[in-house]
Amino acid sequence: MTEAAGWFEDCDLSDEDAVRRAIREGSADATRDWPAIAVEQGVAADREAYYDRLHTATVGATRDAVREREQADDQRVIHQVRALDDCRRTANELAERVSEWAGAELGEREAGLAYARDIAAREDAPESLQRLAQRVVDLDEEADTLESALERSVPSVAPNLAALAGPILAARLIALAGDLKTLARKPSGTVQVLGAEDALFAHLRGSAPSPKHGVIFTHDAVSNTRPEKRGSAARALAGKLSIAARIDHYSGDRRPELEADLDERIKQIRTGGEQ
Repeated sequence: MTEAAGWFEDCDLSDEDAVRRAIREGSADATRDWPAIAVEQGVAADREAYYDRLHTATVGATRDAVREREQADDQRVIHQVRALDDCRRTANELAERVSEWAGAELGEREAGLAYARDIAAREDAPESLQRLAQRVVDLDEEADTLESALERSVPSVAPNLAALAGPILAARLIALAGDLKTLARKPSGTVQVLGAEDALFAHLRGSAPSPKHGVIFTHDAVSNTRPEKRGSAARALAGKLSIAARIDHYSGDRRPELEADLDERIKQIRTGGEQ
């Protein structure tokens, strides 16, 4: 785009795809009176017509951008991990309902997903209770299927993050951030407490201590470190995860040394005197 013309320069205005591309990809070194230039060049009859055409073009360009974003690989990962968590949560909640119901009907006091599987297969349970138990089984199996899919897909989307965090935790971090690009731009201190927003806000209100970690607690580097050293372990892990996310987003090349560096750092924290 030159200094003398706007997004409509050299653009076939009868081609909607070309118009949307011009809006998304065009740029200018300085602001000018684009409506007046458009009228002079015969692109629009008057300023109002120019803004009508610009509105149509920008709406189309925005729709294209949203469609592309939703079809991005990291968005598929987000949908999968959220569906996985929904299936797990719902299956466990319904398993509790099955247990309570079975206790009333059969006089038993068992619980959990395994008991729901047992009820689904038993002939002495009421048919409606069996059907509910089978829904629990179906949800649990769907969660297993989604988890297997994530194990395969996340390493191709974020290879370094998946290697450091494991595919499921990596997917949850991406989902909590909104996408891989946003995660890559977050400082390590923010990555450290992703998933602990309620505790963080309570701390900011002065009613709770500052959280040491969020969802990264599930990582072995944090959960298997003594409580008094978990803060240091969480900081070390978050720092490496931040680096991994940036590499995955901006270059995508695999960096195995990140894992070795993290292992060495966690070993120092666990065996040294650092709090």
